[in-house]
Amino acid sequence: MVPLLELGADFDKELTGRENIYLNGAILGFSRREMDQKFKRIVDFSELWDFIDAPLRTYSAGMVVRLGFAIATDVNPDILLIDEVLAAGDERFRRKCIERINGFMNGQTTIVLVSHNMDLIRRMCDRAVWLEKGLIQAVGEVDSVVSSYLNFLQRRGGAYVKL
Repeated sequence: MVPLLELGADFDKELTGRENIYLNGAILGFSRREMDQKFKRIVDFSELWDFIDAPLRTYSAGMVVRLGFAIATDVNPDILLIDEVLAAGDERFRRKCIERINGFMNGQTTIVLVSHNMDLIRRMCDRAVWLEKGLIQAVGEVDSVVSSYLNFLQRRGGAYVKL
């Protein structure tokens, strides 16, 4: 299982991007040799070649997310847990991330997406679970669960944009 949660949270800001790739790979259980094989793919995906030997403290938040996403998704997981990480980065990079996730979806990977973004849920999911205060409120086909959730918000007086 690979979690995409708070990407870059376990990075050391004083280490370079290169050093953090190897450190993060070790945390994920990869050997130095395996990370040597992954390194170019990770940096290519993150598009951070110009900054890879600079300390992470000099990176923008978006650059840190790019690097974290590139490391975390250069795997073949059985389960991929995603929690709102697709909200970071510019539009082109978000599309690139979604394409990578779609690649997982077309394979044998089960994806669990945790989000409040109803449009993203509708685009990426074929089933949904609505949780409210830790309790299951609805389970089933995405449009049905999303409609129930949005109706709940409207009854509660919460504002939302009709999708």
